[in-house]
Amino acid sequence: MMQCSAVALLPPPDHLVALAPPGQGPETGHVLCELGGDHDDRHAALLWDEGGRPGSGVWVRWKGSGLAALTPLPWCPARDPRDEACELFAAHPSAHSWHVTDPTHDAITRHLARQHPELFPSFSDRDREGRARMEGVGGEEGVGDQDEGGSGSPS
Repeated sequence: MMQCSAVALLPPPDHLVALAPPGQGPETGHVLCELGGDHDDRHAALLWDEGGRPGSGVWVRWKGSGLAALTPLPWCPARDPRDEACELFAAHPSAHSWHVTDPTHDAITRHLARQHPELFPSFSDRDREGRARMEGVGGEEGVGDQDEGGSGSPS
């Protein structure tokens, strides 16, 4: 399942704006929803983890273009067959994190695995071929189509 593509803008808190030197105020940041694309209308992104304690993940939640709210949420207790923990909060409204595909992360991994296969032993030729078939030829949309010199030749 593809990751949700919703974005929320987070303006800097008033106290940071007040402390900034004149003309050098902090910029508005943004977060991307980390849930699977089939979730309800409330989006979520992890801001920070406070050491794995229950309720220690601080998440930003928002709905549409409304105000974003910070909220501490406990971690999802689910584990996959490899005993890896879900990276979302408890009772999240979509699939577990191991079923959510981040297309940007996948594109970067494909690019790096081509350039440095020794660093990606688990990203086998079969995985690369399967993904290429699913996406169609050239489905990387420009990732890696220029060499390091920027000449535009395939890398």
